[in-house]
Amino acid sequence: MKIFLDTANVSSIKTFADMGVLDGITTNPTLIAKENRDFLELVSEILEIVQGPVNLEVVSQNTEGMLREAHNLASLSPMTSAGLVAVKTLSKEGINTNVTLVFSPNQALLAAKAGATYVSPFIGRLDDAGHEGMKVIEDTLQIYRNYEIETQVLVASIRHPVHVVDAAKLGAHVATMPPDVLEKMVKHPLTDIGLKRFLDDWQKAGLKLPERGTLATKPRPLVQRA
Repeated sequence: MKIFLDTANVSSIKTFADMGVLDGITTNPTLIAKENRDFLELVSEILEIVQGPVNLEVVSQNTEGMLREAHNLASLSPMTSAGLVAVKTLSKEGINTNVTLVFSPNQALLAAKAGATYVSPFIGRLDDAGHEGMKVIEDTLQIYRNYEIETQVLVASIRHPVHVVDAAKLGAHVATMPPDVLEKMVKHPLTDIGLKRFLDDWQKAGLKLPERGTLATKPRPLVQRA
């Protein structure tokens, strides 16, 4: 499963890109606005850091406006009738699209039929509304498998690491998450306890690591058995 970061914060993007765990970025108008920077300057910097897909969202509410913006951005489109028309046109032009604000398998099916590259069910918002967000992921994946649909399921609105595990177990293609969730995935209390114990034992023993280049390296004999 690919891991996308749901942010436009360059510092966070650099942190996880350096770890080698980042496959792409998703953004939306709210995340872009939080950075309080020139849009094109910000996007250009993100594109220099990230090797994978960078999702940028159109803001127009009509098909013509979406197409105009999408040609400039190659971007996300909302799950609306006008959005589906735009996705169909962009798909024929070979432009990748991500249909966002999806909340049902029906919407996911229609987005796929229109030619979307990705479809993004917002599971956290579904949970907030009293629905089971992961059930939408499960049903959508089953429908796509039934008909060998190539559209990828991008699990969005992830709130905690358990969402990520559930998405991976179901076979979702991509999970996008805010930096704090990805940071929680890196950490575990038993890792912290174990590391502290190792360091404490090392210091108590008064041991020191050798300086670089001072440790002689010799070829080890190869033991062969008949």
